[in-house]
Amino acid sequence: MKKRSKIWIGVLLGLAVVAVTGWYLHGHLISVLQPAGKVGAKERNLMAFCAALSVTVVVPVFALLWHIAWKYREDNAAHAKYTPDVDGNRLAETVWWLIPTVLIGIVSVITWRSSYAMDPFKPLTSTKPTLHIQVVAMDWKWLFIYPDQHIATVNEVAIPVDTPVDFEITSDAVMTSFWAPQLGGQMYAMPGMSTHLNLMASKSNNYGGVAANISGKGFADMKFTVRAMPQVGYNAWLRLVHNLYPAQLSTTTYAQLAKPSENVPVTYYSKVQPDLYDTIVMKYMMPIGDGTNTQTQEVNL
Repeated sequence: MKKRSKIWIGVLLGLAVVAVTGWYLHGHLISVLQPAGKVGAKERNLMAFCAALSVTVVVPVFALLWHIAWKYREDNAAHAKYTPDVDGNRLAETVWWLIPTVLIGIVSVITWRSSYAMDPFKPLTSTKPTLHIQVVAMDWKWLFIYPDQHIATVNEVAIPVDTPVDFEITSDAVMTSFWAPQLGGQMYAMPGMSTHLNLMASKSNNYGGVAANISGKGFADMKFTVRAMPQVGYNAWLRLVHNLYPAQLSTTTYAQLAKPSENVPVTYYSKVQPDLYDTIVMKYMMPIGDGTNTQTQEVNL
């Protein structure tokens, strides 16, 4: 087979791989690549930019690897020129060290700046007031408490579109991770610690959420739904929960809810005991001193 034919076959195979990948991405939901929120879009753009810069290094390296392996094969001694002095060639070594170094420097600066700009604790700028939602990870379900609206839900959280949401997150079981891929990055949930994750949905839809850290046998089904809706729909949803679901979330009903269970259906509570979230966090706090001092220490990530 002629050399030119082999080159064209390699090019066609490369284009085929690109085409198949594009077809798959077009027909399937890849959550992190199809964001529906302000934070998720920034994270997707950062990943795409870093991947594009990386390709400028990876592609030439593999192309040279194939070229060298083919040119200096055993049966091509007549056409493979022996040049041992290239090993110490300053120009060649400068090129293959300088270019990757510059690209890595660019990626480092952009990643560092983006990481601070997308700090999960940092409130999102908006003309609308921030909605505060408290999240408790349990075995194996998610509890969402709306302290200002005095309601709570299990495995479902409703938010208005284009409204910043401050998720305050803890765990009443082992450590796990709260993640709504299309809205933004994940945040760990740990017993005795209260973390924050600020997100915002830009389109009305239902978005999947998962526990992104293995936490026992029910981990695979520890999922929740984020219902992003217009403000009018969100207000109607609040009225629906208050009027149609009489269940109350007290310390007694919470103790029953906190028991390990799997595939828990969506549940609504129209009343919530005040400071329930703080009670859950504080029960894991260690006393300060020799035991005579009842003061507790609050730990925040």
